[in-house]
Amino acid sequence: MNPRFNLSRRHLLKSAACGFGHLALSSILNAAPENVLAPKPPQHPARAKRVIFLFMQGGPSQVDTFDPKPELSKWDGKKVDFNHRGSTQSQKVLKHMWEFQHHGQCGQPVSSLFPNIAKHVDDICFLQGMHTEGVSHGPATLFLHTGATSLVRPSVGAWISYGLGSGNENVPAFVTINPPANQGGPRNYNNAFLPPIHQGTVLGQPGDRNALPKLANLKSPLSTEASVNEYNFLNQLNRIQAGPRPDAAVEGTINSLELAWRMQNNAAELVNLDRESQDMRDLYGVDEKPTNSFGRQCLAARQLAESGVRYIQINHCDNDAAPVWDQHSNMPKHQELALEVDKPIAGLLADLKQRGLLDDTLVWWGAEFGRTPFSQGEDGRDHNPKGFTSWLAGGGVKSGFSYGGTDEFGFKAVDGQVHMHDLHATILHLLGMDHERLTFRHSGRDFRLTDVHGRVVSEILA
Repeated sequence: MNPRFNLSRRHLLKSAACGFGHLALSSILNAAPENVLAPKPPQHPARAKRVIFLFMQGGPSQVDTFDPKPELSKWDGKKVDFNHRGSTQSQKVLKHMWEFQHHGQCGQPVSSLFPNIAKHVDDICFLQGMHTEGVSHGPATLFLHTGATSLVRPSVGAWISYGLGSGNENVPAFVTINPPANQGGPRNYNNAFLPPIHQGTVLGQPGDRNALPKLANLKSPLSTEASVNEYNFLNQLNRIQAGPRPDAAVEGTINSLELAWRMQNNAAELVNLDRESQDMRDLYGVDEKPTNSFGRQCLAARQLAESGVRYIQINHCDNDAAPVWDQHSNMPKHQELALEVDKPIAGLLADLKQRGLLDDTLVWWGAEFGRTPFSQGEDGRDHNPKGFTSWLAGGGVKSGFSYGGTDEFGFKAVDGQVHMHDLHATILHLLGMDHERLTFRHSGRDFRLTDVHGRVVSEILA
């Protein structure tokens, strides 16, 4: 321990005065702490105030969910040449395993895996021509979250926190619920070279999709008066430690502690599912099997959105070696996984809409990649970064709309292609930020989420 912190308060302040001079020390102690999460104006008029990202770790199969291909039934069991993992190989086509029906006024096809989400297709914008970088989970997951497959870069939520601050000075700008513990782990929600305050705040437990979405150590064991005295004293110690010249690491620690203080005093009800009515809990599938865990995450996300959090990530992942939606064999497991998330997601969309929040909340559903239209083993599918589906809802995108498409087998994006860099650029644009101007100077270079790539997909803007 630094011996400075073993001194009495009077001795400490006297010693500090000698080191800095009384005037300098007075300026340090009396300076009002700057809230680096204070709301910042957007660079252009924003269509969305916040994002809720529903991460389906592992890669749901697009041809079994939202992108039906009649050719799969025609060629089922027959071999077709596909250029996959760097070489052209003859692969056995596997038809989709669930029936599709058209839904809503827009007529969007949705498989029987998602009967509840299907009721909301007129509020959804489907991106059918997605493609990305990385054929393995680790690189592709990092690319989804940070725009880089291997280098340490800030996550999407950290960039949004840096660019806009929080919608409420007493809550973090970026919260992730039960985030992945593998495939990059904390790098998927870290700040990298951005100030540390912009790292994601974790609710629940990394890698455990059944953990309760709650903040740890939110209530101070001290009385209100003692807590205030402790805060004032520790804040003085922190300011003396920081000194007159800013240091990013020290300032980051101080900012984090000050946010924790504000949360202890103002955010006790930030996430409290007990205050919700039974009807609301039923809407999300809380207290029901198999929807209880993910339903709690989605309901917590709505409470966070109301509280002013800018970027909220809900994770359907687990601590197993294989990501949840990674069915190299046993594709029928998609049925079990879809049952866990279908009703809660539909409940979230319905709840946001009835509260008037969907207009300025961008809901993003997606994964690091999709899956192949040919089989792996008897009833599995391999990773496929060349063509898959993501969808957006609310927050300034067209509703009841489908953009882009894959080839006749659902393997490769061929029409209306949207690269992951393009999706990142579009999300920032909807939040009022120019992805080319949202930069941070590090090691002599201006970095940005989209690196030197990306375009705003104007075709999907409402």
